[in-house]
Amino acid sequence: MANDAAPAAGGQTSSAPVTAAVLVIGDEILSGRTKDKNIGYIAENLTGIGIDLKEVRVVPDDEPEIVAALNALRARYTYVFTTGGIGPTHDDITAECVAKAFGVALEHHPGAVEIMRARLAQTGGVMNEARMRMTRIPVGAELVLNKVSAAPGFWIGNVVVMAGIPSVMQAMLEFVTPQLKTGARMLSETVRADCREGDIGTELGAIAKQHPDVVIGSYPFQDESNAANTHVVVRGRDPQKIAAAKAAVEVMLLRVKTELAKA
Repeated sequence: MANDAAPAAGGQTSSAPVTAAVLVIGDEILSGRTKDKNIGYIAENLTGIGIDLKEVRVVPDDEPEIVAALNALRARYTYVFTTGGIGPTHDDITAECVAKAFGVALEHHPGAVEIMRARLAQTGGVMNEARMRMTRIPVGAELVLNKVSAAPGFWIGNVVVMAGIPSVMQAMLEFVTPQLKTGARMLSETVRADCREGDIGTELGAIAKQHPDVVIGSYPFQDESNAANTHVVVRGRDPQKIAAAKAAVEVMLLRVKTELAKA
């Protein structure tokens, strides 16, 4: 299986792009009962450390769906981050599905059991069958700790399995971040267009073709005078190429606004 990047003692910086996908697991997301708050957080954090989030999938609590999606994504990207489905209830089946995808057994992890028992001693709970479900970890996986609820996630191959509760997921992501291989950070420059997106769409397309090593996006917004306006964002890893594309955008904007003023 390609891209099986195992947990490391410390992160490494790669000259090649480092990519990721997020697999969101849960019927409650697809039904709309729960509104996802994790994708944006993960995307922002990965971008900040030089990992390109390339794909997000949402699947139900269904074993074949989870296994198929996980196998597809882990073969394609450097990392896969999953959220959801590692709690104490009968429909929390992510651990089983990950174990099946990797072809390994699922066992109660002694370290996870110890963590849960210590937590329950503090909170006054009891270690019942439901809570023991949260200590089942695929053989060969490393624990992903969290300082919020204590119940661990895990990391096997290039797959990091995290909780769906946002505060817990964030703590788990914080735990694994120093261990991730990272690439060069994506840089960006923003230009306020002071004209509508439709006025510059064709021109931006031409500039994008002339500067293939950067990504150019346009984002409409209502400005302080309640007028339709646009932000043009130039993104890339080479500061000089970003500067060249930004300069081309600024020249184009000046020309377009001059022509609009004459119309």
